[in-house]
Amino acid sequence: MPRLNYFIPALIAAALVLPIAAYTQQSPKTVPQSQAEMQMSFAPLVKQTHGAVVNVYAERLVQRRSPFAGDPFFEQFFGQRMPNRTEKQSSLGSGVIVASNGTVVTNNHVIDGADDIKVALSDGREFPVKLVLKDDRLDLAVLKIDAPEALPALTVGDSDKLEVGDLVLAIGNPFGVGQTVTSGIVSALARNQVTQGDFGFFIQTDASINPGNSGGALMNMRGELIGINTAIFSRGGGSNGVGFAIPANLVKVFIAAAESGAKSFERPYVGASFEPVTSDVAEALGLKRVLGALVVRTVEGGPADKAGLKAGQVVTAVNGLGVEHPDALGYRLTTAGLGNAVTLTVAENGKERDITLKLSGAPETTPRDERTIEGRNPFAGATVANLSPRLATELQMPAEVTGVVVTALASGSPAARLGFAPHDIVIAVNGIAVTTTADLAKIASSNPGFWQVEIERDGQRIRQIFR
Repeated sequence: MPRLNYFIPALIAAALVLPIAAYTQQSPKTVPQSQAEMQMSFAPLVKQTHGAVVNVYAERLVQRRSPFAGDPFFEQFFGQRMPNRTEKQSSLGSGVIVASNGTVVTNNHVIDGADDIKVALSDGREFPVKLVLKDDRLDLAVLKIDAPEALPALTVGDSDKLEVGDLVLAIGNPFGVGQTVTSGIVSALARNQVTQGDFGFFIQTDASINPGNSGGALMNMRGELIGINTAIFSRGGGSNGVGFAIPANLVKVFIAAAESGAKSFERPYVGASFEPVTSDVAEALGLKRVLGALVVRTVEGGPADKAGLKAGQVVTAVNGLGVEHPDALGYRLTTAGLGNAVTLTVAENGKERDITLKLSGAPETTPRDERTIEGRNPFAGATVANLSPRLATELQMPAEVTGVVVTALASGSPAARLGFAPHDIVIAVNGIAVTTTADLAKIASSNPGFWQVEIERDGQRIRQIFR
């Protein structure tokens, strides 16, 4: 469970004093009216569902460098080079069986880098699992249990039907103490800026979630999975009543991609960039609420451009479902599914209208022509490729960037020693524009005596001279 050390200001509650008669009239309290009411419990729901929540054990082999390695005295004393040690690191999390054939959903950070993954059922049985699909940006992973029989599974519900105040149960394995059930309510919806990934549409709950709950189930009162518990706000690592879950509707799309045999999870390509709506923007555009995704720019010929989306417009809804911020727009488009058409509600000049956007994956408009630069030049050892929306998406870069990008660097190579980094975009060399990998290879094969290189890194242009 990632520890997100955010400062959460204390809430200062003001007491509202009312006459006793008025208080009694407005907020009547009663004792249980029957024995049945006195015995109401979540126990029947827990008995029905807990078997579908599993413990996930992941082991990694880690090389530990000897503290004496490279020390001539100790190496001479022991008569050999000091060996490095191999150690096992274990992590513990939770998972949810979502199909009786043994399909399990968990968080990617629970199993990331693992050499061996096992799951333990609530009845004590353990099974090895196969990793089917994972995505670090969504922090989701799908595992497959090879079980000889049908397993208990949770139905994946519709998280768009959730409302703030709905009762929920969280089931997982906090701190490795064993399967634990906690209860609470949905505290908020569409929360963003929760994790470091690019996904920002979380269910917030006050049901206690702690380290080890990662990948566990957040359920509604019908026993349906409505979220995968994934993060907490905490200064000390324990539950402070502010936990977050990935909505079930995104989990459904991810499971479908895994079942289709996809090697990676593909998001819809819009061909536009967006920013949050501020109060000034809302006032200038005549918006009633400070919500939506402001269109900053569109890619010529891209899906957004073809649909008629223009800079300065604000997307307020997708298929009638509200868009609170740009992250919410990404979530709505992703859960709509590739190949489908969606209706965007767009606000402009104080009026709203609907446009249709066809969802497809990012195209490879320019062949990547990946090649490794060699010879006596600053780029030697760098692997470069032509950027396209598809490659940019794979590299987790903005889809609208173009040019020649560094995709990898050989360890100890001239390019690595001179400070080049993956995702650097080479713009020009010695005043000559670089638009393709062939351009860069041709320039690198020359011997000008000095090299004036212009690159773009994280949106900033950098000029360097090498001799």
